[in-house]
Amino acid sequence: MTADRDGEGGFAIGSVRVPAPALTPGLYIVATPIGNLGDITLRALATLAAVDLIACEDTRVTRVLTGRYGIGTPLLAYHEHNAERQRPKLLAAVGEGKAVALASDAGTPLVSDPGYRLVREAIEAGYAVVPIPGPSATLAALTVAGLPTDTFLFAGFLPVKAVARRKRLAELAAVPATLIFYESPHRLADSLAAMADALGGDRQAAVARELTKMFENVRRGPLAALAEAYAGEPAPKGELVVLVGPPPAATAPSAGDIDRLLAGLLATGSVSQAAQEAARLTGLPRRELYQRALGLKESGDDAGD
Repeated sequence: MTADRDGEGGFAIGSVRVPAPALTPGLYIVATPIGNLGDITLRALATLAAVDLIACEDTRVTRVLTGRYGIGTPLLAYHEHNAERQRPKLLAAVGEGKAVALASDAGTPLVSDPGYRLVREAIEAGYAVVPIPGPSATLAALTVAGLPTDTFLFAGFLPVKAVARRKRLAELAAVPATLIFYESPHRLADSLAAMADALGGDRQAAVARELTKMFENVRRGPLAALAEAYAGEPAPKGELVVLVGPPPAATAPSAGDIDRLLAGLLATGSVSQAAQEAARLTGLPRRELYQRALGLKESGDDAGD
């Protein structure tokens, strides 16, 4: 490995130029603002200024941030479409003794981006991997949703196709945690309707939009009410986080909850598979669930005659 970098160049805050500290070789995971550029941390700025290279999703987006703070570090695009090609280059750079930063377009890297493969291979190669924590849309939304925060599950983006989406929601229905999803504006209404159907319309939820930006908005209420509201409006603009509170605590699943779970599982699997998965998720006897699933299957078949 080469000697520590001297951090020349630094970064600017207003008219003040701040030197960047020296960095040892390694991969630095740098969280960047999710909207408001003022949310960047001083350590993140110093790191971006001191590394030899910044790997980012979209160089145009990251250049807005580096330009704002007078950082001239070279940028390299690293995203899901070129990751297989770019990853060896980034690892080779670290192997040559360079410091490389990984940054997403917004928030903390590795959350819904291909960064985890880079981190995994860097660790396997014995390279240092250093977290530079900061903004996260997931956590920012959780703090203002008004939902339980003691246990939560980040579920990412739901599948686009309706059947796969129902199956995924069925898998999550009994999880005793606040569920956190990312969603695109044009799919929001359909996803909320699917959530209300699969998770229960009375589950408390929140839709957080454009967090930290000028038009920041958080709408809260039961899933059914939110689904109805967004179904009657034009698709919202901006980045979205959907949060759904956990199922009622200390109560056994209702017959309706069990039927919704089984119906979702039957959409993509056999009666036996649905019963087995439902038993795993609920702790209820598989034989009992098999009979219930069989009844739902036969009812559905009869309805289609």
